[in-house]
Amino acid sequence: MSPELDSVNAGTVSGDGTSVAATAGADGPAPGAGAAASGRPAKGSNGAPAEAATSKRFEAPHRLEKETFGTHVAGVVAVSFWKTSSWIVGHLPGGFIYRVGAWISLIGYAASPQRRRWLRSNFGHVLGVDPDDKAAHKMARAAYLNYSRYLLELMRLPWMKREEVESLLEVRDFDKFLEIYKASKGLVLVASHLGNNEAAAAGFAKHGLQINVVGDDSSYRELYELFARQRESWGVKMIAWRNLRGVFGALRRHEGLVLLVDWGYREDGIPVKMFDAWTTLPAGPAILAAKHGSAIVPFSINRLPGGRFKASANDPILVPSDSPSDLAIATQKIATALEGHISPNPSEWYIFKPIWPDTAAEQAALEARNRAAMANDARGAAPRSATNGGTAAQQPEK
Repeated sequence: MSPELDSVNAGTVSGDGTSVAATAGADGPAPGAGAAASGRPAKGSNGAPAEAATSKRFEAPHRLEKETFGTHVAGVVAVSFWKTSSWIVGHLPGGFIYRVGAWISLIGYAASPQRRRWLRSNFGHVLGVDPDDKAAHKMARAAYLNYSRYLLELMRLPWMKREEVESLLEVRDFDKFLEIYKASKGLVLVASHLGNNEAAAAGFAKHGLQINVVGDDSSYRELYELFARQRESWGVKMIAWRNLRGVFGALRRHEGLVLLVDWGYREDGIPVKMFDAWTTLPAGPAILAAKHGSAIVPFSINRLPGGRFKASANDPILVPSDSPSDLAIATQKIATALEGHISPNPSEWYIFKPIWPDTAAEQAALEARNRAAMANDARGAAPRSATNGGTAAQQPEK
């Protein structure tokens, strides 16, 4: 199974929430969603507002420009394949299925040189070694195996009884989390592609929490709708990323809004330091929290023996304003929390995009942008291309 499928299954949650927070919807634009939010200049190179000039930079890396006949057919085929595979996987013994899945996964890993490079690079940062080090290779291979297991677990879920699904999750310090949930003006729940977030969705809903998952419905829409129906049967509501009213409404109703924030390095994100190296995370969570007075709560889902999972949450992160420094501070706290989630068992982290920039020059530029943001000097934080007046270069997409 290809990692691209993650854009429409449990990985469909997009932390690229700046496209939500910075776009005028029913509530109007979020305060500070222009230059202050990401360090962009107020105008594009052609004099047009920066929102229009650089809107594509705010899209999640896997997002399609528009649905075509070809992508529609691909979506129908993907749904048929998934349903058939799910039925087979759901009716065979788990031990056998996971062994076969591991063999197939190793073949996929060997046949994917670009993903191997990305994974080795990412785990090189995590482990503090060169990407060509054997430890980075071993960790990348283990992550690929864990990803295949996660997909098989996802296929098996529809054939499990609801009480079995709900019992998959063990919530640590739930009373504390519930207190935060009730006291906050909505929760912006942020996480990485770690463990099995699908188990979290059903588990949180079991406790009576109103959970909304922001998803990208532009890639394989038919498969997205299939997963949306499955989640809604557990009490978890899906919100398409274009549905600004739904996103803002969830926070106005003081509900939980889930965003995955590790979609890969994007020049237009907020600079943060993770595992002793500069990268970026999306501005969306901090912007939404500042606009609505919501708390940000980083959480993680890690594996336990016996096919169960534990959910852990950090202390809430409050964002006093949408100033560049407040957004930078909050986003750095998110990065620090994610680092703490990943460190105990990095092989559970499955991410198939480069998380850190390639060059020392890019690292230095991000550090400079961070200093400028902390000084509330948004003008110094604007990412630029090598040519004068150009917008930031786009990362290559799959």
